[in-house]
Order: sequence, then structure tokens, then C-alpha cells
Amino acid sequence: MRRRRWRCGWCRGRFWGLAIAGYALTVVAVPLLGVAGVLWAACALVIAERVGKAVRSPAKDTLLSHATAATGRARGFAVHEAMDQVGALVGPLIVAGMLAITGGAYGPALGVLAVPGIAVLGLLVWLRARVPDPQAYERQATPDTGQAAQTDGRLPAAFWTYAAFTAATTAGFATFGVLSYHLVERHLMAAAWVPVLYAAAMAVDAVAALATGWLYDRHGTRVLMALPVLTAAVAVLAFTNTVAIAAAGALVWGAAMGIQESTLRATVADLVPSPRRATAYGVFAGVVGAASLAGGALTGALYGYSIPVLITVVVAVQVLAVALLAATRATRR
Repeated sequence: MRRRRWRCGWCRGRFWGLAIAGYALTVVAVPLLGVAGVLWAACALVIAERVGKAVRSPAKDTLLSHATAATGRARGFAVHEAMDQVGALVGPLIVAGMLAITGGAYGPALGVLAVPGIAVLGLLVWLRARVPDPQAYERQATPDTGQAAQTDGRLPAAFWTYAAFTAATTAGFATFGVLSYHLVERHLMAAAWVPVLYAAAMAVDAVAALATGWLYDRHGTRVLMALPVLTAAVAVLAFTNTVAIAAAGALVWGAAMGIQESTLRATVADLVPSPRRATAYGVFAGVVGAASLAGGALTGALYGYSIPVLITVVVAVQVLAVALLAATRATRR
């Protein structure tokens, strides 16, 4: 018992610290990219930014899982994703505006991003002081939280089945880079219009995250059946030679991305007890990263070989994902 109390106290103190440290690394690395004079320095800063994301993501998701226990987990993660997409749209517009004003100088264009970055760090420090123990939200919403925690320290079987489902549906998910390459290579869309389509996909991302978050809090994991369906539809629609259908495929890609970045992560909190949740989110982030890498390589290689084969393989992988999600639900029951 003494060891368990030490571990939980250690986690409460470190979640905020890891989240703040991860964001701080990004806040420092991104503005410095604008003044990196040599290639190796730029590469090091890009890696540092990715390391910052890796450090903060599990801690941030764990903190969010506790806070959203009182509001509806999927809705909370969905609002987070929607706000994230607002930043994803505003940030590039700020950089583009600075590039236009300064005549293409990357130093001031990326340096201005330090302003919102510092504001984020200030907000995190303020939140850390106001809510030093986010688990309090979960204890109030579900007083018996933690009683079902496994004494052997292992993650629940349902989590591993769910991780397999996540790996399968993510591995069949084409990246936007492959989609945009198809649009430009087949002369379906001018390269200048691709960012506009991407912005529209990000808007769909935010709406889909909010919609599925609301549905998940009412109907549970069955809502996630939409994800493999949408992932398969992306391959079927986006790799056609008709502009309207291919563009619709890109918008469906945005909807699937919205579910991936919100409801998919919220489910982890419902599968894993609080004492093991930080470990679960770390493992989950590794699974998503590895599957995303595999999916990008798979769709890229198959695109060069045969588009019909690409579509067939993606659909087959998503059928497997549906089976794994059904197994997750059965294991959880």
C-alpha cells in the first residue's frame, strides 16, 4: 500500500511537469528554426520539436482524461481537438502574413510564434497552481475509481485488443501527402489549391471530433465503428480520377482524422484504471506512431504499384479493424 501511494503521488507531480517541459521544448525549437543557419541545426531543432510532442502527449492526455471525467470524456477530448485545429489554421496564416510583410524572412515569421508559445506556458503554469491534482475531478465524478485497478500492475486485456484495433485502422489510413500527390500528379487540382483543400479537411476534422465525442458519451464504443468505415472510404474515393469525388475523399479523410485525434484517445481512459493510465497513454502513443509510419509506407508503396490493389488492401485491413473493435467490446464486457 505504501508503494502505491508513492507511485500515485509521483505521477501527480510529474504529469504537469512533463506536459510543461514538452511544450517548452516546442516553444524554444520552432522559433529557432527561423534562424538556423546550417542544415544540421535545423534537423536537430525539428527532432527537438518532435521530442517535445512525445514528452508532453501522454502526460497531457492523462491530465485531460481526469479533467473530462466530470464533463464527458469524449466531448472533452473533442473540444480539445477542435481547439487544436483552430491553432492549426491560425498558426500558418500568421506565418504566411509575416512572410508577406518581411519579404520572405523566416526569422521573424517563425519567431512571432514564440508569443503564443509563451502564453501557453503561462497558462499551463497557472493551471498547475489552480489544479495541482486533476484526479480530484475523477474521484468526484466516480468515487470508486481506482478500486478496479489490477493489483498485478498489468494493463487490462481490453486495452491491448483496443490497441490492436487502433494499429489496424491507423495502418490503413492514407496520409494527406499521398492524397495531395495523387491530386497534383493526375492533374486533378493545381498545387496552389491543395492547402485550401487541407484547410477544409481540418474544418471537417473539428466538426467530426465534436459530433463523435457527443455520440460516444451517449452510445459508447460502437460509435468507433465509423472510423474503419471512413478510413476505407478515403481510399475508395480519394484515389479516383474525378475531381469532385477525390476532393470528397480528402474531406472524409478530415472526418476520420477528427475521430482519431479525439474519441480514439478518450476511449483509453474508459478502458484503463487511473493508476495505470499514464503508462497506457504512453504505450498508445507508441502504437499510433508506429502504425502511422507503417500506414504511410504501405499506401505510398501500393500507390506506385497499383491503385486497385491499394484500395483492396486498405479495405481488408479495415475489416480486420472492425473485428478487433468487436473483440474489444466483448473483452471489456
